[in-house]
Amino acid sequence: MRDTILALLAEGPHNGYQIIAAIKDRTDGLWAPSAGSVYPALGLLEDEGLIAPTQVDGKKAFELTDTGREHVAERGEELKEPWTRVVSPNEGLSDARQQLGQLAMALHQVAAAGTPEQLTQVQQILDDARKAIYRVLAE
Repeated sequence: MRDTILALLAEGPHNGYQIIAAIKDRTDGLWAPSAGSVYPALGLLEDEGLIAPTQVDGKKAFELTDTGREHVAERGEELKEPWTRVVSPNEGLSDARQQLGQLAMALHQVAAAGTPEQLTQVQQILDDARKAIYRVLAE
C-alpha cells in the first residue's frame, strides 16, 4: 500500500478517495482498497514525513514532501507503477488462491453442518483475517 500511495503522490496531490479510485482503475478492479487500509497508511506516511496534507479545490489532499520526493527518487524503478504487481501477480498468488478455495470448502461445511454459534464464530474469524490482510498492506 505504501509504495502505491507514494507512486500516486509522485504524480501529484491526491485525496484518499482519489487514491482508492486510482488503484481500482489501474488494477482493472482487481484491487479496490478500503478506506480502512488507505487512511491509516496515509497517516503513517505523514508521521514519517514523506507526505503532507494540502488543499486541492477546497478538499484535503496529500502531497509528497521534499523528503518524500527524495525517497521516491532513491527507490526509482522499485516504486514505478507498483499496481502492475496486482495485474501481473507473482507466483505466490496461485498458492493463495488454492488456500482460498480450501477455506471456501471449510466455510461450506460449517454452513451445511455447523450450529448458528459456529457460523457466528467463523464469520468473526473471516472478518479478523480480512482486517489482518489489510494491515499487512498498510505496512
